[in-house]
Amino acid sequence: MPCLRKPIESSTSTSTISKSNQMETVVVSPVLVAHKKHHPNVADIGIICGSGLQELDFLKDKYEKDVTTPFGKPSQTLTCGTVEDVQCVILSRHGAKHTIMPTLVNYRANIHALKEEGCTHILATTACGSLQESISPGDIVVLDQFIDRTTKRCPTFFDGSDIAPKGICHLEMHTPFSPKLAKLLHDTSTKLGYKTHPTGTVVTIEGPRFSTRAESKMFRTWGGHIINMTTVPEVILAKELAMCYSSIALVTDYDSWRENEDGVSVDTVLKTFKENAVKAENILKSVIPEIAKHNWTDELQHNKEILTGSILSYT
Repeated sequence: MPCLRKPIESSTSTSTISKSNQMETVVVSPVLVAHKKHHPNVADIGIICGSGLQELDFLKDKYEKDVTTPFGKPSQTLTCGTVEDVQCVILSRHGAKHTIMPTLVNYRANIHALKEEGCTHILATTACGSLQESISPGDIVVLDQFIDRTTKRCPTFFDGSDIAPKGICHLEMHTPFSPKLAKLLHDTSTKLGYKTHPTGTVVTIEGPRFSTRAESKMFRTWGGHIINMTTVPEVILAKELAMCYSSIALVTDYDSWRENEDGVSVDTVLKTFKENAVKAENILKSVIPEIAKHNWTDELQHNKEILTGSILSYT
């Protein structure tokens, strides 16, 4: 998938809100919102649901919002609402009916849409396979590092197109995920009684096929703990917009590295989806009020400083 993309024809991006049988059209600037000020009384936390979590249902005062960004439409309409008075937006990564394969997810539109809604934090869920014996199906891994094995996705907003900001963003990726947010997720999951690994390196492959046994064994030697198809470029794009991003990986199976076992299959994965979905929903609705108790000024400012210092442009 090429990075350079023709902008949408209209000079602005639009959104339509459906609430109490009333429709409201909102016009927003097509300019990248990396430096947009956060406005009060709008969503603070974006939730990106991965495979198996198409129907989270814990928001109050829920309404749907159809939006279009300069990078196209996100995977589905946004579901907005609150959890204990914390503003949230839910977005299903693969669409409402899981019809969008990993390569074709419009990651830039998804992240941009959440930023435009005022989200400063993103909580993501992802289904994954285990690359280590100590990480079992049903376990939860809070990610702290990634290895990028994708090949067809645009990993940046700074692509030189007419709608992109000027310059090239050589973004620091030493710490791709928010450590503070990750700790809250780990502590919350542990308190709920779930077996949770506080750190983990995810290998993100292009997909949609699963790994060969040779590939899976290689990823183990690289230090990979789990394998999935979606964390990259999502985490990179969130950091380019100075957002706090963390992800809980829901282990569905062992990857193909095990000897004397069949490889990964859809049937194997589906067996653990339902159980994992319950865990993820419980973690998310429990951690959101905890996030709201903390002051995030320093971390958000640090994110902005990293972004500003990463852009190389001769003007």
